[in-house]
Amino acid sequence: MSSNDRVIIFDTTLRDGEQSPGASMTKEEKLRIAKALERMRVDVIEAGFAIASPGDFEAVKAIADTIKDSTVCSLSRAVDGDIDRAAEALAGANSGRIHTFLATSPIHMQYKLRMQPDQVVEQAVKAVKRARNLCADVEFSCEDAGRSEIDFLCRIIEAAIDAGARTINIPDTVGYAIPHQYAETIRQLLNRVPNADKAVFSVHCHNDLGLAVANSLAAVVAGARQVECTINGLGERAGNAALEEIVMAIKTRADLLNVYTNIDTPHILSTSRLVSGITGFPVQPNKAIVGANAFAHESGIHQDGVLKHRETYEIMSAQSVGWHTNKMVLGKHSGRNAFRTRLEELGIQLAGEAELNAAFARFKELADKKHEIFDEDLQALVSDTLADEAPEHFKLVYLEVASKTGEVPHATLVISVAGQEQSVGAEGSGPVDATFKAIESIANSEANLQLYSVNAITQGTDSQGEVTVRLEKGGRIVNGNGADTDILVASAKAYINALNLMQAGGSKAHPQVAGV
Repeated sequence: MSSNDRVIIFDTTLRDGEQSPGASMTKEEKLRIAKALERMRVDVIEAGFAIASPGDFEAVKAIADTIKDSTVCSLSRAVDGDIDRAAEALAGANSGRIHTFLATSPIHMQYKLRMQPDQVVEQAVKAVKRARNLCADVEFSCEDAGRSEIDFLCRIIEAAIDAGARTINIPDTVGYAIPHQYAETIRQLLNRVPNADKAVFSVHCHNDLGLAVANSLAAVVAGARQVECTINGLGERAGNAALEEIVMAIKTRADLLNVYTNIDTPHILSTSRLVSGITGFPVQPNKAIVGANAFAHESGIHQDGVLKHRETYEIMSAQSVGWHTNKMVLGKHSGRNAFRTRLEELGIQLAGEAELNAAFARFKELADKKHEIFDEDLQALVSDTLADEAPEHFKLVYLEVASKTGEVPHATLVISVAGQEQSVGAEGSGPVDATFKAIESIANSEANLQLYSVNAITQGTDSQGEVTVRLEKGGRIVNGNGADTDILVASAKAYINALNLMQAGGSKAHPQVAGV
C-alpha cells in the first residue's frame, strides 16, 4: 500500500481520556503512559490541555521534552491565551502540534458560543493563523461536527486550511452519528471543500450510542486518514473509540479496508494494563482485544475447533496483541538481571537503579508468598513501588483487623505521620470500612470516598489484590493504588497513597472544558 493508505493514529488518552470523571493523572503517570504510546509507535500523542491547569501544562511540557518518536500535541480553545500556552508547553518537542477547536453546530453556536456563523469563521481563522505562527503543525477541529450543517462545515474548513491548518478534524462530539451518515459527511467534505487535498481529514468519535469504532471505520472507508482514539476506549461520558479495536480491525480486515497503521500491536496489551492500573478503570472481561476473555474458549465445540485449527474461532492471534507474554517464568531464585530483562520485555521502564532495586525487593517478597509470578503481578508491583515513592506524609506501619461473625469488625493501625508514629483503632460495618475509618481518624482529610475498587490481578487464592481508592475534596480528585496478597493491606495502602497525593498537591481540577 502507498503512504496515502496509511491511517494516522492520534491517541488522546492523556487528554480526552483524562476527562473521564476520576481519571485524573499526575505528571509522572502521564509520562509513563506517553512512553508506552511511543513504544507502540503511536503517531500523535495528545498530551493534555496546557491551559487547563499548571499541572496539565507541566505534564504536556515534560512529555514534549521527553518523547522523540511521536508528535506531541496540546489542545487549545480558539483563543489567544490557550494557543500561546500550548506553544509554550510544546517548545521543547522534537515534533509538536497545536490542536485548536471551535464549535460549529447551530446549537453550540447559539447557546454556548452565543456567536453568529460569520463570527465563528473569523475566530477560527484568527486562531489557526496564530497557532501556525507558533507551530508548524496545526490541527483544527469543528466541535460537534456531527450535528453541524454541511454547507457551513465546507465554508469553515476551507477557511481553516487557507489559514494554515494541515489536519482537519470532524468530531462526533456527542456520539450522535450513524456509520453510513457519518461516512457520507466525510465524502461530501472531501469532494466539496476546494482545498481538501491540502489537509489530512481526521475523525474523533464518542461512544454514546456504542458506535464510536464503527463510525471511525466508516469514515476511514470514506477517505479519512487520521483516527483519534484512546486506550481501552477511555473518555468522558461513554468514552471514545478504542485504539486497540480500531488498530486491530484495520489489521485484521486489511482485505476490505485497504489501509494500514504503523502501530506495533504486541505492545497493545501491556499499554492497556498500564492505563487501567493508573486510572483505576478496570477492563471488562469480555472487552474486545484486551479483555481477560478475549481469547478464552469454554464451549466444547469452540475448544475442539481451536485445537484442530486456531483460525476456526480466532480471527487474530493472541500473540499479535501481546497475550503471549502473560506468564512470567521467574521465581524467588531469579536474579536482578533476569528481573530487569523481563521488565524491559514488558515495556516497563524505571527511572534508575534506585527504582529497580525497590521493585526487585518487592519482587522477592512477593515470590516468597506466591508460587507463580505472572506479568500482571509485575505491572501491579511496579505501580505499587512507584506509589510508595510518592511523598509520604502518611505511611502504614502496622495493621491488625478483627472480623468475626456476630461481632462488629475492628481495625487497629499504626501510621507514621511526618515521621511520628500514631496508633488508632476504629470500628466499621466491615473490615475495610473499619480500616478506612481508622486511617481517617488520624488524617482528618475531610475527603469524600468516590470509588473503592478491588481486582484480582491473576487467578488463584494467592493472587495479589489491586485496590484503587478515589478521593475527592473541593472539586479535586486523586486515585490511590495499592497491591498486596492481603486485600486489607492493599486497601490501607491505596487509601494512604491517595491521602499522600492529595497532601502533596498531586490532584488537579478536571479540565471539564467543552472540547472535541
